[in-house]
Amino acid sequence: MRVLLTGGSGFLGSFTAEQLAAEGHVVRALVRPRSDKRVLEKLPRVEFAPGAIEDRASLTTAVDGVDAVVHVAGIVKARRPEDFFQVNTQGTQNLLDAAVARGVGRFVYVSSLAAVGPSLDGTPVPDDAEPRPVTQYGRSKLEAERAVMAAKDKLHVTVLRPPLIYGPRDRETLAFFTSVRNGVLPMTGGGRNTLSVVYVADCAAAIVRALTAAGAPSGRAYFVDDGAVYVWRDALADIETALGRRAFVRFGMPMGALKVAAAATQLWGKVTNTAQMLTLDKVNELTQPHWVCSGAGARRDLGWEPRVQWPQGVQEAVKWYRAEGWL
Repeated sequence: MRVLLTGGSGFLGSFTAEQLAAEGHVVRALVRPRSDKRVLEKLPRVEFAPGAIEDRASLTTAVDGVDAVVHVAGIVKARRPEDFFQVNTQGTQNLLDAAVARGVGRFVYVSSLAAVGPSLDGTPVPDDAEPRPVTQYGRSKLEAERAVMAAKDKLHVTVLRPPLIYGPRDRETLAFFTSVRNGVLPMTGGGRNTLSVVYVADCAAAIVRALTAAGAPSGRAYFVDDGAVYVWRDALADIETALGRRAFVRFGMPMGALKVAAAATQLWGKVTNTAQMLTLDKVNELTQPHWVCSGAGARRDLGWEPRVQWPQGVQEAVKWYRAEGWL
């Protein structure tokens, strides 16, 4: 199968490319001129298609002759709220339009738990829960999901909604490891909030299963998690164990201080015209107590099973970060 992969030079995308190539598929990676192609260039059966999901003209060429599209690309931070919708929503629509026009058979879209929102009572959110996103990022991913679902009768579509993805090569969760290494546990409140997670290689495996599973219906959305619910302070303790270091500052950041920090970084982003992760909108996400979901549907319909849970996964992440000089 020849598969167009967006986001292949990124964290999750690079693992997806590796697994697709390992199964004998031809990977056509959509890349920008400045994309880091080091992982992709080491793989067999990889083609490069110059372009971007915001560039409709480039997508017409990119989808020509492919059997399927795996859409991983997107942004998790932005200079302005509308940028989320320009890239995550409109970019997905552009790719869908090109895929439909060229008669592509399958389309797998990687969304996020953020598109549905947190659990209200701590019970893992099921696949069919009513979406209640709490951030602009989540709303942009939900709108992209709806565009994908609207095409379910034109091509076979599947949506995957991972929670926190972590593991080797990830620069976003690296901040947690760096903070603990520096002696500080990054907590809001008392660290009693709960979360679901998925190890990056397991998430990539779910993407490949969504692409190849026989009998899975078109137009379904699935959460993918490692099967456990974690309390944040306990998850941080696992990072301490993996690092062999106990943090000496162990208290939650007061809500007022968090908002002040978010307002400051948001202002800095405006002044410098740069995207910042910590914004007042992001605080809406960080202050929700339960980001938990159930991957039972993916296990049932896709025949997928996660292999790595958090305690082992953070050990693997630390090993890789240290080998690469990131920690």
